[in-house]
Amino acid sequence: MTIPSAHRSFGSLTAKISARQSGQAMIELALLVPLLCLILFMIIDYSRALNAEQVMVDLSRQGSNMASRGTTLATAAAALVQASPPLNLALAGEVIITSVARVSSTDKITGQVIRSAGSVSMASKIGTGVGTTATVPVSIDDLFSKNSGQTIYITEVYYPFQAITPLATMFSFVIPSTLYQVAYF
Repeated sequence: MTIPSAHRSFGSLTAKISARQSGQAMIELALLVPLLCLILFMIIDYSRALNAEQVMVDLSRQGSNMASRGTTLATAAAALVQASPPLNLALAGEVIITSVARVSSTDKITGQVIRSAGSVSMASKIGTGVGTTATVPVSIDDLFSKNSGQTIYITEVYYPFQAITPLATMFSFVIPSTLYQVAYF
């Protein structure tokens, strides 16, 4: 049985169309894969920063909590450095624990411990030096006005963040190079 010539040309036409579509799909894939990889790496960078921030929130709360329960500031800071994985504050980062008391309508720093490691060396946003004036947020200042004579413990945690890709800046999405968290107890 022979195949009529009309059917033979139809078969070769579908083979040519199928080959062209296969080539087109390959080109589309080649153009989309780099874009999809860039988006994937942006998501990974953002997720890493978010994870680091969550760990820092927990560390700052633990530091202030420990200090408010009577642990010395130096011991609390050392405990935070030991409890910092996955961040590794022993090699990079900074922990500052400050005690602030209201002394006749002025907020004074009554104690401060700074544990710094690696390339991060930041100044406390509360103030520096025992006996100097402290800068506390208005919401915390309200607590002092109601509870004069009490001490507030403030833990600040700084940690350097290195993005995998520079994509965030390309899309005007800024992830800071040094992450910061603070807790007040």
